[in-house]
Amino acid sequence: MRTERREPILPARNLDETRAFYEQLGFVPWFRGRHKDFEIVSRRHLVVHFFAEPGLKPSENNASCYWRVRDADRFYQEFAAVKFPGLHGPPGKGIPRLTAPVDRPWECASSLWSNRPAIRPPGNLVRIGHDLDADGAYTPQDSKV
Repeated sequence: MRTERREPILPARNLDETRAFYEQLGFVPWFRGRHKDFEIVSRRHLVVHFFAEPGLKPSENNASCYWRVRDADRFYQEFAAVKFPGLHGPPGKGIPRLTAPVDRPWECASSLWSNRPAIRPPGNLVRIGHDLDADGAYTPQDSKV
């Protein structure tokens, strides 16, 4: 039986382009083009669904998601090593782009969160973070269900 988890569903202007982008980041595509309007990619416990939206303008796309991982710095280092065209442009310019990690303590119950690297693969904003105080991080009461 599969574990319950969240799996974002994001738009993709071009599924082939999106698939190639995520493959370079270590994700494995599930369908490899067998479904012309949908793709799923995964990297260990991270799973992302994409639906085709050919008219999508990346600069006007407001879709986003947040990946809470154990070590966001490691993700940044791995992603920064990828030589994907346009990924390392000027800060705040271009899509896709990768921003460097920054600790931003947001009080949430008794935990501090870190909004770490953010990547904008073909128009979607993906924030990646981890708990700055993993031992004191908030755990929902029903998380054992």
